[in-house]
Amino acid sequence: MATLKEILKWRPVVATVRLTVPAGGAKPGPPVGPAIGQYRLNIIAFCKDFNAKTQKFKPDTPIATTVKVFTDNTFELSVRSPSVTWYLKKAAGIESGSRMPGHVVASRLTLKHIYEIAKVKQSDPYCQYMSLEAISRSIIGTANSMGIKVVKELD
Repeated sequence: MATLKEILKWRPVVATVRLTVPAGGAKPGPPVGPAIGQYRLNIIAFCKDFNAKTQKFKPDTPIATTVKVFTDNTFELSVRSPSVTWYLKKAAGIESGSRMPGHVVASRLTLKHIYEIAKVKQSDPYCQYMSLEAISRSIIGTANSMGIKVVKELD
């Protein structure tokens, strides 16, 4: 367990790098290598750390990643679950949303799909204090803006 002195130790942040990398697919090459290498970080250590943290996701799932780079050439990695739009497209079985949302329906999803996506998104740091109802409402709004109609049951 960390001591109070270690907790209160302040380390200046040089940069915050945001990347979207496929789960388990971090390699020293682009896009990871150039983004991380310019801050003189150990790219191999980053790739091993990222791949270990994303083992629970299916391969090629786009993972939003934030890397805080400190002055002593160390880093702190935070990994979030895939975006809501990615989950909605996978659940609906479509490649993209409607070109005319509100006029043309791209696909239909049930409330059960929305609930399952909300349960996954509740584990994100930004959503962990939100209720499932609030997260579900947000997901329904995103689905509507993509042209995906949310229904109680599929016909």
